[in-house]
Amino acid sequence: MSDLANRECIPCKGGVQPLKGRELRELLDKLGEGWQVVDEHHLEKEYRFKDFRTALAFTNRIGELAESLGHHPDIHLSWGKVRLTIWTHKINGLTESDFIFAARTEKLEAQ
Repeated sequence: MSDLANRECIPCKGGVQPLKGRELRELLDKLGEGWQVVDEHHLEKEYRFKDFRTALAFTNRIGELAESLGHHPDIHLSWGKVRLTIWTHKINGLTESDFIFAARTEKLEAQ
């Protein structure tokens, strides 16, 4: 993984254009396996776990990270699975901070 997880996640105040095209592809290449950019609008990944308890623990770690950064993904929890959907709501699209948040979730999975 690149240094994306070490970069600062800067809250978007609006007034900027969402990332498109080449910029999205370059940032996506720096993320771990399984991430997808959907319709140049949001990032998505499904994580798999051995049981519900492990998936729930991961969900809680994501929640703590989200609160600490003020960056809140959509989280879908089910038995043995967690699906994250990430985008910047203020601009209805993706910013570099969305990719930074995604990279940081990759570190959480290993815990």
